[in-house]
Amino acid sequence: MSTTKWALDATHSELGFKIKHLMISNVSGRFNSFDVTAETGNDNFGEAGISATIDVSSVFTNNEQRDGHLRNSDFFEIEKYPNITFNSTAVKAAGDELEVTGDLTMKDVTKSITLKVEFAGITTDPYGNIKAGFSFAGKLNRKDWGINFNAALETGGVMLGEEIKYEGEIQLVKQA
Repeated sequence: MSTTKWALDATHSELGFKIKHLMISNVSGRFNSFDVTAETGNDNFGEAGISATIDVSSVFTNNEQRDGHLRNSDFFEIEKYPNITFNSTAVKAAGDELEVTGDLTMKDVTKSITLKVEFAGITTDPYGNIKAGFSFAGKLNRKDWGINFNAALETGGVMLGEEIKYEGEIQLVKQA
């Protein structure tokens, strides 16, 4: 069986997250630098091997002080753990949906997660490049990967929620 390689079109892709702050609202952020690759059989993403690497130092929340705090040992420890990685172990297709299971590694902790991915299809751009589009969203518990920092509030409760909501828009370009 022949395989097709796909690379990230970074200018048309994004990866974001939200976390509950002070138990009353969400704070949003994103990673500005990441890479996603896929290998498919005959353009069939239901059989894809998918891998992703996120450069954690690229975290951006629109607040320089908060971004610095996220990079230190209370959170991501970028000096010791510069990347978050994901490698698929199984992909199941059901219509326009993909269920992508894989190993997510953060801070040297690897856990299996399943992403619900909307496959938007394959098209050719005005320059002749063949593109595939995907959207996904989900939740994970940051404590499962050893990201435990928090602070108690005088009014009760804690500064940060444990649940992280993530979302992504990924566009891949077929490699010749």
